[in-house]
Amino acid sequence: MSTDAQPIALPVTAVTCLEDRSLVERGAVLDLRPGVQRLRLGPVSALAVDRSLHAELTTGHPATVLDARIVRTWEPRGPGPSPAHDSALRRRVHLLEEEQRDLGRVRDRLLVRLDLLERLVADLLREIGRSAGSGAADRPRWTGELDRTDTERDTYGEQLRATESRLTAVGVELREARHVLHLAEDRPTELVGHVELTVEAETAGPVGLRLSHLLPCALWRPAYRAVLDGGRLTLETDAMVWQRTGEDWSDVRLTLSTARSALATEPPRLGQDRLTLRDRSSAERRTVDVELREEEIGDLGQAPVLGQSLALGLPGVDDDGETRVFRAATPVSVPGDGRAHRVPLSAFTTAAGTEYACSPELSPLVTQVVRFDNRSGHALLAGPVDLVRGSGFIGRGTLEFAAPGAPVELAFGSSDDFRVVRHTEESRTSAGLSQRTVVTRTARLHLSHFAGPGDHDERAVVLRERVPVSEVSGVEIRVRTDDCSPAPDVLDAEGIARWNVTVPPGGRRTVTLVYEISASSKVTGI
Repeated sequence: MSTDAQPIALPVTAVTCLEDRSLVERGAVLDLRPGVQRLRLGPVSALAVDRSLHAELTTGHPATVLDARIVRTWEPRGPGPSPAHDSALRRRVHLLEEEQRDLGRVRDRLLVRLDLLERLVADLLREIGRSAGSGAADRPRWTGELDRTDTERDTYGEQLRATESRLTAVGVELREARHVLHLAEDRPTELVGHVELTVEAETAGPVGLRLSHLLPCALWRPAYRAVLDGGRLTLETDAMVWQRTGEDWSDVRLTLSTARSALATEPPRLGQDRLTLRDRSSAERRTVDVELREEEIGDLGQAPVLGQSLALGLPGVDDDGETRVFRAATPVSVPGDGRAHRVPLSAFTTAAGTEYACSPELSPLVTQVVRFDNRSGHALLAGPVDLVRGSGFIGRGTLEFAAPGAPVELAFGSSDDFRVVRHTEESRTSAGLSQRTVVTRTARLHLSHFAGPGDHDERAVVLRERVPVSEVSGVEIRVRTDDCSPAPDVLDAEGIARWNVTVPPGGRRTVTLVYEISASSKVTGI
């Protein structure tokens, strides 16, 4: 077996980016000789996972892969991107080298000038000899020319001596600095990986190679851009890709998957859950202890409740428990700089319904909510969305998971034309021989519409107010529709009362909700 000194290039051709790592595929064409031979390919990232390395030949050439392994070595690192990244000692050597080159150029120019002055003096003396022999003497001019050339020779000669002296001193300093640099700093090295491939071929000829392995330090998250134009909404789906694997991905086929290869595949261990029965005490038989608790109502494909605080940053990949796969339409390039790079995936335009909604118990803001159907042809994963309206970029929201074709709600920020003020009252009484406790609660919602100049259109606002829902037979909750002004348009099973209120420009509307909580004398905690 022979090992080639020059490694064969093994570029990245395709990448499957998972939630927290990537599967890299490489390709090359090998020119094989008959017999068994060992080839060195690369370089590849030193972060490659050894046990995930897989190599196969893609053509029908009679050859077999006997062994494939990753070999890592420390190699000198290339020069830094700029001298500013070097140490002070290395910069000192760099400055001395530049000064030595500049002094060498100055010395060469001075030598040329002195040589020209020597030729000038020789020509002047030759002219004096010829003129004196012929009887034509011009003593004042000859004296002036000789004095001028002697002065210039002395001046340039002094500059040459100073330059050579400084050049000698710089040479000594440079040799000392290089010696200190050699003693103080080693050449920086980096860990580089290569693939050693052992192949057996029956005949000589070219053969295609496909090699794949896992790489950490790479991930992706979905991101969106929603553009609202009248009654139409355009939703662009992108992927934010980060990678710091030690190499760049140039013009690769990019596939994005929500598979979690790091999760364990073994089922959880089952422990014993011991149940015991006991008799209730006399006090527990006489009373029923109840309490109010908050429960979030979650629906598939629906946005969070208006006013709910959102976590900063990109959320995790939410695929509703099913692995989702996305593919980039064109080859992409992702540098290995660890920064976020946006990759377009899909875009669609659909009709959208708009309403102005407010839940005063959670937030006094009136929010513009856009409803549309997911026409992208794939699931919309949870992720941030840039909101764009007629005035331009207005902010950033969050899109929850939505299945293909499912309805989607997206909040487009609050409207400054509305103000909502909420006042609540509560009274408590005991009625009847059974001493039932009756708690009456009143909520008044004051909605004002501050219209600008030229705004003469009425606008409908959906107001939502919450009514408690009882799970205990001893507690009854009833909405007093006769005292409500006006009565709720809708009261669903979750206790959400809804009004569709139309407010003219500069107008004001008041909505009153009255409900009572009735509990028997055995109930405590109300």
